Amino acid sequence: MHLPTARRIGLTALALGAAATLAACSTPTASSPGAAVSTTPEAGARVAVAYEGGIVVLDGDTLETVADLASEEFTRLNPAGDDRHVMVTMSKGFQVLDTGAGSTDQAELTDLVFAADKPGHVVRHGGKTILYADGTSDTTVFETAELAASDALPEVETIAGVDAHHGVSLVLEDGTFLTTVGNADGRTGITVQDSSGATVTGSADCPGVHGEGTAANEAVVFGCEDGALLYRDGEITKLTAPDQPYGRMGNAYVSETSPLVVGDYKNDPDAEGYLLHAVTLIDTEAGTYDVVDLPEGVEYTFRDIARGPGDLAYILSADGSIHVLDPATGEIIDAYPVVEPWESPIEWQDPHPAIVVSGDIAYVTEPAANAVHAVDLTTGEIVATADLAVTPNEIAVAAG
Repeated sequence: MHLPTARRIGLTALALGAAATLAACSTPTASSPGAAVSTTPEAGARVAVAYEGGIVVLDGDTLETVADLASEEFTRLNPAGDDRHVMVTMSKGFQVLDTGAGSTDQAELTDLVFAADKPGHVVRHGGKTILYADGTSDTTVFETAELAASDALPEVETIAGVDAHHGVSLVLEDGTFLTTVGNADGRTGITVQDSSGATVTGSADCPGVHGEGTAANEAVVFGCEDGALLYRDGEITKLTAPDQPYGRMGNAYVSETSPLVVGDYKNDPDAEGYLLHAVTLIDTEAGTYDVVDLPEGVEYTFRDIARGPGDLAYILSADGSIHVLDPATGEIIDAYPVVEPWESPIEWQDPHPAIVVSGDIAYVTEPAANAVHAVDLTTGEIVATADLAVTPNEIAVAAG
């Protein structure tokens, strides 16, 4: 097992690429939230965009509105993993949104609900979808493909939690179950069980454990307030942040074809606002943990990093550009202007720009303009824009 190392890397901004072409088609939604939409859908990707009291579903190519559906006041959106459905966090649990991706079907917020007390994280891995309920710490697991195979809920396995906390779980391909440990007073680490449910290992050395990401060869990373935990080949390694006692990684942005993990990073627990100016780089094969300070003006929130073409990281910055980060070197290698500069949200739930990626296309929200943009990450060109009648907040894509 490699010994972990931690260091901080200074980063000098490189000469960045030319401005992206801003010409794009523009298609408004229905004039009133929740209204029926008569657009004829096409087969392909669909994009779900939550707003206050509703969800707009857009065609992934044209960004024309496919449906405008009423929902609760604030909802979170997560792909279900089957390239068609999206999990919507509602008061009763995870409600299934059928986007109709990959077909000419209309989108529908179905009556199917995976019951959960305070629905939280959704994880997709190894052909399974894993749902976590913060109110009970119960984990619900089902075969992802079965969601699209029937009009009913698929058969599920429920793994009972111990103490309720804001957590996350994961099931590896051999049935190994990883889940966070915590209670109402805080979160402390993870525990690992084999396919029979027997505990095989664990760690209590992860204060404030939050977030999960699975890299190549099923190396799993969990963020801590003083670094991260790496689970690989049956062993847990603590990776220590260069800033102590507080150097928090809370979210992992991964590609399952790369051993390199990109995480967010915060070293001031008293900092105002939600904008961050450094990222974590973890090499799961070497067992290293580095912190990269981003160039001046490049700041982001937890909604603003995604992995995309070439296993690169794409950071939607408060300066309005998507900055392309090479996780192997920690260098910014390009930048694509997309939205107007923006400021930190007051609360994390408040609408602010977000990015998700499907293939070579990034979908970017611009709440200040009530817009969603599709950006070709291979060129930086904005290829479509939707001008909405509502303010976009959360976003998820079903690849079709």
